[in-house]
Amino acid sequence: MPTITHIDLFPLSIPLKAPFVTSLGALEAVESVIVRITTNDSLVGWGECNPFWSINGETQETCLAVGKHIARVLVGHDATEIEGLHGKMDRMIFANNSIKSAFDIACHDIAAQAAGLPLYRFLGGATKRPLITDYTVSLGTKEKMAADALVIIRNGFQVIKVKLGGGAQEDIERILAIRAAIGEDVPLRIDANQGWSPEQAVLVLNALGDANIQHCEEPIPRWQFMEMRRVKEASPIPIMADESCCDHNDAGRLIDLGACQRFNIKLGKSGGLFKAKRIIALAEAAGLEVQIGGFLESRLAWTAAAHLALTSNAVRFCDMDTPLMFTADPVQGGLTYGAGGSITVPSTVGLGASIDPSYLRGVIEVR
Repeated sequence: MPTITHIDLFPLSIPLKAPFVTSLGALEAVESVIVRITTNDSLVGWGECNPFWSINGETQETCLAVGKHIARVLVGHDATEIEGLHGKMDRMIFANNSIKSAFDIACHDIAAQAAGLPLYRFLGGATKRPLITDYTVSLGTKEKMAADALVIIRNGFQVIKVKLGGGAQEDIERILAIRAAIGEDVPLRIDANQGWSPEQAVLVLNALGDANIQHCEEPIPRWQFMEMRRVKEASPIPIMADESCCDHNDAGRLIDLGACQRFNIKLGKSGGLFKAKRIIALAEAAGLEVQIGGFLESRLAWTAAAHLALTSNAVRFCDMDTPLMFTADPVQGGLTYGAGGSITVPSTVGLGASIDPSYLRGVIEVR
């Protein structure tokens, strides 16, 4: 039994090449937390979270503080008994799904190593299949967004995600400007990040119904989820729940309401792979499609997300571009990016990713 003997937590801070701008604000640097778990039989598991203040209410500082308490609870526990680990974390503290996800990823890494399997196979995936990520245009002026979209196309990406939520009419003009710059063939995905009222959402989505848009993420404020079905039924563009769908409890509620056609699963919202798998199971049963997304994690956490994407045919979309926005890459091993936004998942046992020791500073140790 791989028993947890000690846990180390590290802050990870890396500047971005350019500000990442949504309707919720702008970020200029990555502020993440790395979790390293060691067992009595010398297995080492790695996890990461990138707390997104305005979505999950956590920061790097809170994750380190709460993570220290979680670590004390988990030392001595069987690292492969994932459901029990979640039970301990959830009994100890409500929410805090971002930091919980880092522990979840690290324990899955250990469990897959103990089973002698790549993580995607440990999670139930049978074979690899092609994964393609989009690339994101940050919110800005229509001129800058159109220019950024053109650069993305010239760099070979096959799908573009566009951040909106900066005013209904302005958002329509942003998409029209992007279409004028790149043409009609490259599909778009749009994300309002809760930036519209239900009435604005219906207006914008109908105005853009012929703009070759695959889906719209979280068009209205998350607390107005009861209005989502009305928006969905009035929209020619499929609706994807994001901020309103954190864990499997949220997913079940949205399915019961008939609120959307798709879910965007992020490990930092769900609390990790264990509960993300529960969301996927609900989506499969309800006939909903799934996107695997995330925040500003490094390739370490994105490797876990990519392994997850290989476990179900319900996963139809990948939004895994943010490591390409970093000014430095702290990850050893892990997923690799190829032409056209293609993603290759490692076949090594476990997660297949770790952090370069030169980035591991400011450790908090729990033994």
